[in-house]
Amino acid sequence: MVEGAICQPGATSIEGMPTRLHFFHAHPPIMLRAHWHAQVEVNYMMRGSVHYRMAGHDLRLHAGQICLFWGGQPHRMVESSDDSLYAGAHLPLVHFFRMRLPPAISAMLMGGATMLTSETDSADDRNFPRWRNWASSGDEAKARHAVEELLLRVERMFMEPHTIVSSGKECKAENASAVPSLGVERMCDFIAGNFLEEIDTVDIAAAAGLHPKYAMNLFRRSTGMTLIKYVTLLRLSRAQAMLMNGADSILQVALDSGFGSVSAFNKAFRQIAGMPPSDFRRDAAVR
Repeated sequence: MVEGAICQPGATSIEGMPTRLHFFHAHPPIMLRAHWHAQVEVNYMMRGSVHYRMAGHDLRLHAGQICLFWGGQPHRMVESSDDSLYAGAHLPLVHFFRMRLPPAISAMLMGGATMLTSETDSADDRNFPRWRNWASSGDEAKARHAVEELLLRVERMFMEPHTIVSSGKECKAENASAVPSLGVERMCDFIAGNFLEEIDTVDIAAAAGLHPKYAMNLFRRSTGMTLIKYVTLLRLSRAQAMLMNGADSILQVALDSGFGSVSAFNKAFRQIAGMPPSDFRRDAAVR
């Protein structure tokens, strides 16, 4: 464990490979700046405590708690106790929706809320590190099993007492009986494999065997965002990592991230980061 470790968001593989499932088990370092990634984040606090600054609220996570939030909202870890240790994963939407959580829950998470529970036990202390080890073992059967166990564990969180934290307030989650359809999974699968190409809602809908208008409405009901916004977020996650890790021109970053023009890239980047990509790169370089 490295005391006082610092994380420079954007310099890791999480953002650069936004459709890959990432497991972790480590001391959580504080972040120099807010970042985003197109996965749902699951954090289990095994020891110590951390303080997150989300887009719309702050969150303190203590030992024995699990939180779940949408990483597409800019967020930053501003405090991490010297003894802190956490484990968890970043779940691409295609995995997240395979859990068949109620759309109301999914929409709240995509809208910036955080799910929090203290219903944990000693099995979590053993399982979370094991899932990471199995996922990185090179054994496909173990890796697949780790993912399935994690998804079941997350599903269980919503069957036990939990709260939804948003804008500094806590409220009990409401029940909902509907579940996302197979069409949402198919759309997420197609987007994951093609987000760097020129795709639109017609292409995405066709891949899922759906009418474009129905596909757009279905995805929005299930995620709280449009299909194009999700595609854009995947591209911006990749661009974030490229800006941090390389010296390519802004034009090249835009094109390699799936944007058709610098102007479209600048506009989308500013909307999520609050600054143009050139300032983002310059600001990170002087940290």
